[in-house]
Amino acid sequence: MLPLDPQADIGRRAWVACPNCADQQGCATCGQGRTCSEHWRYLLSNVGSLLHLQCPSCTHIWAHETHFGATRTPWERIISGLRRR
Repeated sequence: MLPLDPQADIGRRAWVACPNCADQQGCATCGQGRTCSEHWRYLLSNVGSLLHLQCPSCTHIWAHETHFGATRTPWERIISGLRRR
């Protein structure tokens, strides 16, 4: 289990399903698409519509593309989501 990222701040949150633990399953509030007081994620950073998140339950870190706005070109969206080696 990873420790919380130093950038994790409860003041910067997002409500996106965790792809690792799916702890929001069965929650009536999350099922209605509302902001739940239990199943939120740390918003570590963002580059336009690409969010970098961490789950406080399992500490999993991932990137989530919202496709909101036109801040990046489709090519920038593709290459920014690729893992760096």
